[in-house]
Amino acid sequence: MSYMSCALRAATPRLLPAPWRTPRLYSSTTGPTAKKSVPYQKTLKDEGSRSTGPSRPLPASAEVVVIGGGSLGCQTTYHLAKLGVTNVVLLERDRLTAGTTWHTAGLLWQLRPSDVEVELLIHTRDVLSRQLPEETGLHTGWVQNGGLFIASNKQRLDEYKRLMSLGKVYGVESHVLSPAQTKELYPLMNVDDLYGTLYVPKDGTIDPAGTCSALARAATARGATIIENCPVTGIQVKTDDFGVKRVHAVETAHGTIQTPCVVNCAGVWARALGRLVGVHVPLVAMRHAYVVTERIEGIQNTPNIRDHDASVYLRLQGDALSVGGYESNPIFWEEVSDKFAFGLFDLDWDVFMQHIQGAINRVPVLEKTGIKSTVCGPESFTADHKPLMGEAPEVRGFFLGCGFNSAGMMLGGGCGKELAHWIVHGRPEKDMYSYDIRQGCGCAGTWRFHRSLTDNNRWIRERSHESYAKNYSIVFPHDEPLAGRNMRKDPLHEELLQQGCVFQERHGWERPGWFSPAGAAPVLDYDYYGAYSQERHRDYAYNRLLADEYTFDFPPHHHIIKNECLTCRNALALFDMSYFGKFYLVGPEATKAANWLFSADVSKAPGSTVYTCMLNKRGGVESDLTVSRISPGEPGSPLAPAFQGDGYYVAVGGAVAQHNWSHISTVLQDMKFRCELIDCSEEMGMLSLQGPLSRTVLQEVLDADLSNEAFPFSSHQLVKAAGCTVRAIRLTFVGELGWELHVPRADCVRVYRAVMQAGARHGIANAGYRAIDSLSIEKGYRLWHTDLRTDDTPLEAGLAFTCKLKSSIPFLGREAVEAQKATGIFRRLVYFTTDEKVPMFGLEAIWRDGQVVGYVRRADFGFAINKTIAYGYIRDPAGGPVSLDFVRSGSYELERMGVRYPAQAHTKSPFDPDNKRVKGIY
Repeated sequence: MSYMSCALRAATPRLLPAPWRTPRLYSSTTGPTAKKSVPYQKTLKDEGSRSTGPSRPLPASAEVVVIGGGSLGCQTTYHLAKLGVTNVVLLERDRLTAGTTWHTAGLLWQLRPSDVEVELLIHTRDVLSRQLPEETGLHTGWVQNGGLFIASNKQRLDEYKRLMSLGKVYGVESHVLSPAQTKELYPLMNVDDLYGTLYVPKDGTIDPAGTCSALARAATARGATIIENCPVTGIQVKTDDFGVKRVHAVETAHGTIQTPCVVNCAGVWARALGRLVGVHVPLVAMRHAYVVTERIEGIQNTPNIRDHDASVYLRLQGDALSVGGYESNPIFWEEVSDKFAFGLFDLDWDVFMQHIQGAINRVPVLEKTGIKSTVCGPESFTADHKPLMGEAPEVRGFFLGCGFNSAGMMLGGGCGKELAHWIVHGRPEKDMYSYDIRQGCGCAGTWRFHRSLTDNNRWIRERSHESYAKNYSIVFPHDEPLAGRNMRKDPLHEELLQQGCVFQERHGWERPGWFSPAGAAPVLDYDYYGAYSQERHRDYAYNRLLADEYTFDFPPHHHIIKNECLTCRNALALFDMSYFGKFYLVGPEATKAANWLFSADVSKAPGSTVYTCMLNKRGGVESDLTVSRISPGEPGSPLAPAFQGDGYYVAVGGAVAQHNWSHISTVLQDMKFRCELIDCSEEMGMLSLQGPLSRTVLQEVLDADLSNEAFPFSSHQLVKAAGCTVRAIRLTFVGELGWELHVPRADCVRVYRAVMQAGARHGIANAGYRAIDSLSIEKGYRLWHTDLRTDDTPLEAGLAFTCKLKSSIPFLGREAVEAQKATGIFRRLVYFTTDEKVPMFGLEAIWRDGQVVGYVRRADFGFAINKTIAYGYIRDPAGGPVSLDFVRSGSYELERMGVRYPAQAHTKSPFDPDNKRVKGIY
């Protein structure tokens, strides 16, 4: 019999602590033998008769073809059928669950540091525990034994308290327990090194075979067709008269199914399936493992454990435990075999050893417990540890539902529902674009990654490794990746680096975060955290600065960001915003397209600039951006291209540039507008000078009259700066007098130096996006992906002024906005401040008169008003409309880590409420 202690001794002859060991990448070292077998009483591997042909005849056509019979394929098929799509076909090359689903550990934890993800998990739990049993009479294998999150330090417990506060918004019961209370709940646990735990009583475990069998029965009962033993050999794509590629049919060895819609739920095989149609699917396959113990006396009915600091989980398996985790040196599956079905790899004990050590520390009885079997199978992982979902930008009708980072079972119900809604209604029901608190991006297909990255193997591999290795790390609000950096640099990168710029990564770009007085802190090549015999960087300045951010308090450089903000408020600051997306919409029907795309009236005279939104048909905000009407220029000019018809210059946030590009392109294709969308993001930089002295300084640099009469707000001109032609736009994103300078790439350094030289005697300073975040929230400006998302409307967000409702011009989403205006607003974005200077970051619960009415979307500190500021949408618990009187009449508190702080609600920003500063009135 193999024992945990034997495995530990065999894998570590000298018992060196795991973090200091660097096992080789493709180790074949074996430890104590144990059979390879999943711990479930029932699998679908041997059910029914094996045949060489498909389990049922193929139909000639289908509305939707789902490829892959794992968790996501079955959930998507089931939810499509529930939405009335009866002519849906699921194709599985072997048997249901045969790929990665059959060996999953099957854990479901309801609380995550993401509002959208919590909603997805809640729906999965409801499908498993209530919906499927009621519909089919089958037991899905759902076991509600609860979950325990282990905290070995204060920061970890603080993170759990943040989750507890968010859980109150969604009705997820949770309790912070002391070590003694934890011991009472789990007598076999070692609690000597615990700081506390978070207990969620209604977490549980999922049985893959039982779940997928019930999903299949429920889907077929509603008209869906599930065909096993039917590998896909090709996908036909046709190009329409407008040059748009669209799905036409699915080919198999047993026939062809004509269809306009394919859903790629092929797991680790999704990348190969994408290649059939020229779609880049940025995921990698890795080996992911756990071991199953022999019987343990007294373990029955205990909760599942997630010990994040030890990077280990312990799942209750009847009277035994499954033990697994996430290591820093996972093994990549380099050659993904299309013949792999119901297969397992040999366990590499050198790699797995660290989990055994952590498990024995947490549950000491494991040291003398036998290992019954090992489970090491393939899983797919993505660059940000979020799934890939939605329509691929390369081919219309080709949807992704893959890359679930070993969480396909617990996210499957929620994501299957959203994907089905996406296919049927053109958009998911919830916001699936922006739920990652670390990076401000979501799980919508590959739109969140720039197209230059989605087939870059080095970037995908590095980022996927880091996301895997840090899966159990504390999610700090201002964390940044170390992997896959320096992929896209703007023209001022080296200039700013030498001035102490601490860069953030967004959309592949290196953008300024803040400026350190300690000097240059370059981002170095990825060292894989010392894994795979890579030498770790020593004296890594950027990593040290990043480590200072690992806090839920104000960081040590809080005062530096304060200086950047107050310099902008009191004098002037220069922001490098070159990473912004910059597009031209030009052509004979450009105005017709602009009228439809943009909620505001942008069809004004050349020289005008308009702040506007783009909406979806449900009235949700797809983007907020600026649109400038332009006149034709010279061929090849990045500042003013030549074109026939009308032209518009579109500037969007760089982190969401690909999303904007894809949304605009999709609308142009659907509406068949005769116009062209041109991306000039790489060809131009963008500088923004903001503050009371911006006019004084720029007047020395530009050859134009910058007075209010000659250069009013929301206007633009082509002017000369330091001998270079630039497009100057009078705008602000921080609530000050200011201008943006859009500059050809080759001229950026020259223009930047000229502005800095002119501003030197006026106290000019560089400032980064940390300052922008603070300044913008203080002024009351919205930020897409936090304050604005695809399921928020302009009326709810206080942006009704961006909608041309007083005109008769139709625009996308107008009917939905008008309907909402008529029926009332049932949630509203509110500006909150607290007198106590406490750091908040988002996800805090909002209390009104003793009831939870919402949660904070975004929070920061406002240095001019000297208060903590938070934005959040609130609802009326009674279900009524949320009027301004409702907002004003309540008594509010914001709950941070279980502690409530009195808050004041504002219907508009208390900072410069009359907008005098924007007009240059100081």
